Amino acid sequence: MSKELKMKRIKRERRHRKTRTKILGTPVCPRIGIFKSSKNIYVNMIDDQNSKVLMTFSSLSKECKEKKVNGANVKGAAIVGELAGKKAIEKGIKKGIFDRSGYRYHGRIKAVAEGLKKAGIQ
Repeated sequence: MSKELKMKRIKRERRHRKTRTKILGTPVCPRIGIFKSSKNIYVNMIDDQNSKVLMTFSSLSKECKEKKVNGANVKGAAIVGELAGKKAIEKGIKKGIFDRSGYRYHGRIKAVAEGLKKAGIQ
């Protein structure tokens, strides 16, 4: 790994740790954690009080494979956000605290957030 990429990752992780001190998910209003790789995007609903993952969804799940969603682009990320929101509502989650994991609120991260809002998550 080149020095520039390593520094970029270290800076993102530092930003993530900094914001995690301020964000706390509860069973009623979980933390919505996002992770993106170069090919896929992942959404987790996390209860930090009890240290449990309430729900997870990604561009690798069955629903996305059936719709042939590509998690590497903005359109695919928006669909992943919508499907994750629908699954969360089925499990009784209506609110959440968005944790962008140190990424900029831009592109795929913004598309996931808008997809969650479109599905009905506040």
